[in-house]
Amino acid sequence: MSKGADALTRREPVVIDVPIRNANRTVGAMLSGEVASRYGEEGFSQDTMYVNFTGAAGQSFGAFLAKGIVFHLEGDSNDYFAKGLSGGRLVVVPPREASFVPEDNVIIGNVALYGATGGEAYIRGLAGERFCVRNSGASAVVEGIGDHGAEYMTNGRLVVLGHTGRNFAAGMSGGIAYVLDNDGSFLMNFNSDMAEALPVHDPADIKDLREMVEKHVVYTESPLAKSVLEEWETALSRFVKIYPRDYRKMRESIANVKAKGFVGDEEVMASFELNLNDVADRRTGN
Repeated sequence: MSKGADALTRREPVVIDVPIRNANRTVGAMLSGEVASRYGEEGFSQDTMYVNFTGAAGQSFGAFLAKGIVFHLEGDSNDYFAKGLSGGRLVVVPPREASFVPEDNVIIGNVALYGATGGEAYIRGLAGERFCVRNSGASAVVEGIGDHGAEYMTNGRLVVLGHTGRNFAAGMSGGIAYVLDNDGSFLMNFNSDMAEALPVHDPADIKDLREMVEKHVVYTESPLAKSVLEEWETALSRFVKIYPRDYRKMRESIANVKAKGFVGDEEVMASFELNLNDVADRRTGN
């Protein structure tokens, strides 16, 4: 933390370059705790502390990373990447000298973004299993994942620019995921118990999705993401939107009560009552 003293004491921007190895675990947790103790949930302003890491990060890299902190990792990361992410931004890219194709190789481990509440993550390469498990508010872009993606996700946004493993969206009750289904195999891996798989037609969804892919290009220089943008109309037709059913009903209810002039707590309560009435009607067959 001594290298970030200017940021911590005076909120002045600082750029730090440091090596990292897999014995370094929960990197960022103590720093974020210090930011929270000094400045509360507000944290830093955008990109106040920018840290460039080179090497192989250990477990829980970027854990609980606070708002205004950016961790850029050139290398790879172990399990529990971005656990509890709390407003910061994480970027992972392969080593510059790497000869492998990023979208064909795993670059971060299992259980990434577990319990994240805010912030962003951009991974140029593949992630392991249980990516975005219990994500509750973060946005993430990744180029492919293993089994059980978006498991128990409750909020946030996820873009997968490639293959997913089996059981995608199991227990997913909130948030939205966009998956690029190039080979038409996604539905075989999709768990439809709580969510729907829809085409991306809504203008707001298209804008949301494109902005996330554009950010991925800016932060990672991903050739894969660049190719998606270059052939946008074709790629868009291959994206699938994963939308939890109850989450969709609540959002539609909120939009309806907003149109009737409700605001704030009134809006929430009116939406809640609409959903209770819907449940009652379904139980009684009305």
